[in-house]
Amino acid sequence: MKSDKKNLKEMIALGSKTAKDGFSNESDVIDRFNNWKEWLAEMNYKIDNIEFVKATKVRGYYKADIQVRVTIVIKLKSQEDLQNLQIKLVSNSQGFNQIDKRWVDKYVELWDIPQDVAKILKYFTGEIAPVGVNLRDPRRMFLDEISESDRDKLLNFLNKNKILIISDLLKGRGEFSADWTLVILKFNGESAWVLKSINHVMNIFGSGDIRITREGSLKIGKIGMQRKGGDGGRDTAKMLQFKINPVDLFS
Repeated sequence: MKSDKKNLKEMIALGSKTAKDGFSNESDVIDRFNNWKEWLAEMNYKIDNIEFVKATKVRGYYKADIQVRVTIVIKLKSQEDLQNLQIKLVSNSQGFNQIDKRWVDKYVELWDIPQDVAKILKYFTGEIAPVGVNLRDPRRMFLDEISESDRDKLLNFLNKNKILIISDLLKGRGEFSADWTLVILKFNGESAWVLKSINHVMNIFGSGDIRITREGSLKIGKIGMQRKGGDGGRDTAKMLQFKINPVDLFS
């Protein structure tokens, strides 16, 4: 715990932009975006050219992130820019954040996953009853408990579709796909922030190989894939979930 606090202090003191009064919640972030010129400068806008800015929360969007749409009107030009931001509020250096969760069949539709690979994922989440003996968890199978040939099928599919998967998980699709990611780290009443383009975010979290972890889960670069779990034992615990540590963007 002490090392965690030390890391947070270092992040706030060295290399991050600091908000003196802190941030209480996502509404506070939206309110401040309408006034914070520094964020717009970070997005490569010339402040003197901006006539009007309005930030609003996007509702009903499928991704788990807080989504904000920023409307920017440029002076003396009939030009209006729209920038979509996803906002992540974290309070510790291991603030792993869910970026997407769905039933396996929803990912089948999204990524055209073959049925044999979908079956492997359902063993992993427990949607299909596990097979075998001496399993670590009687509700499901970890990926190191399935056959080597099935592991190869899963890894081959993910490697062939890595770019699509990373884009869908971090950026999303359609009208409200993210252009930027804003991470706000809160600690002892102070807040530090970092704002990065979505291409930078995908490069940071998507770089690296696809591998099965020692715990029997899976990593796509720095993106973790796991069974959702929790939910008081309800069926929704069997959903597939992807997570990142947003604090990695401070590096």
